[in-house]
Amino acid sequence: MRRAACILLALALAGCASLPPPASGDAFAGDAAQRARIDALGLAGGDCAAPAWSLVGRVALSNGRQGGSGRIEWTQAAGAQRLQLSAPVTRQSWVLEVDAGGAELQGIAGSPISDSDPARLLRDATGWDIPVAALGCWVRGAAAAGLGPARIDYGVDLLPRRIEQDGWTVEYDGWRGSSDGPALPGRIEARRGEDRVRLVVDQWAIQ
Repeated sequence: MRRAACILLALALAGCASLPPPASGDAFAGDAAQRARIDALGLAGGDCAAPAWSLVGRVALSNGRQGGSGRIEWTQAAGAQRLQLSAPVTRQSWVLEVDAGGAELQGIAGSPISDSDPARLLRDATGWDIPVAALGCWVRGAAAAGLGPARIDYGVDLLPRRIEQDGWTVEYDGWRGSSDGPALPGRIEARRGEDRVRLVVDQWAIQ
């Protein structure tokens, strides 16, 4: 655990300041716009591991005792996910791969290590509480199926500004429109208690 924490503490990140307070939008119109956006994303079935997409960006993690940040590459397709967190200067990194059979973590002492639950694997190995399965939906501005009810607040543009679910609060900013697809957020911050995940997306690719 100490080695993993040191790796993360060595990573460098700029531009992950807290998001500004969300502006309020019409809830009924927001719900209608959100349903259309969810359909366009292929998330109407509630599967956060589908469809195929990827992002490249910067991530910062904190649990109230330790903090770390770095470059993130997240790819998922055919129900499988691959997350790589790396430090460009030190070239240190760890890779998490998740599929229907469970999760495997590489890049720390004793690796590869595996577990049927990716969130538990990361928590036990690194000390970070990262809701991996739900993040597949949350990073795209959608509630995660199977986690109970979610509250969504919308901005004046009728895009999500905040999602509250399973004790987590996820806030969004920097939405990017597209002529051939739904809008996607540029900045995401998820927090529960002292646990916090901040993500700045430099590039989205939706298939």
